[in-house]
Amino acid sequence: MATTTTDVTAKEVMDRSAVLMNDPTKTDYTYVVLIPFLKMALDEMFQSLMDSQVSPTLLSPGLITVPKGEGFIRSPSAVTGPLYPADLVEIQGLSERLAGTNDPFTPMIRTEFIKEALPAEKFTYWAWEDQMIRVIAATTDRELLLRYIGNRGIYDITPDTVIGTGTINSMTFLAYKTAAYAAQFVGENVERAAILDAKAEQALEKMESISNKGRQQIMTRHRPFRAAYKARGGW
Repeated sequence: MATTTTDVTAKEVMDRSAVLMNDPTKTDYTYVVLIPFLKMALDEMFQSLMDSQVSPTLLSPGLITVPKGEGFIRSPSAVTGPLYPADLVEIQGLSERLAGTNDPFTPMIRTEFIKEALPAEKFTYWAWEDQMIRVIAATTDRELLLRYIGNRGIYDITPDTVIGTGTINSMTFLAYKTAAYAAQFVGENVERAAILDAKAEQALEKMESISNKGRQQIMTRHRPFRAAYKARGGW
């Protein structure tokens, strides 16, 4: 997935954090040093936003190919078959196209359940049933593009990991919060850590404010979706 103005890499965030620590060349605050703190910052951001019912939308780094005749996209624990991402928390939307083409993606329609029907060329509809994405099996191989809220903070991160944080304010939060952790636990500079932490909180409040204003324009809202581990209290 190409990086956009709202999808940044981990190293872009950490480069900013190093600057905030007066170490732009990353002599002391290297990626190796900062990655654990970035993961902590990600965890805190997602937890805070989820608690406030504000969720950054993440774009999956790849496509899900669903062979013709297949009607389920299963949890990664299923091991085989088309699987949804391991960090899935909440689905924001699904789009489809003919597999192996560059056709534009067509948004799919969510329903409460899938009725039995004869296969067609396209899926058109999807539902969340028994911890699986359910569709009416198609007569063609399909590619799905999944837009979702994910809990990436608990997974392995490298400098080149793409963090689809949704807004520039979230990148600002991550940079300040990562630097705040580094200042406190590596630099042992409590004063600098407090200043950076305050800046991070300002960015987080701005994210929540912008999202809440946007939600006021929405007339209706689907019943919340939660993946299995979220329902179990996986946070």
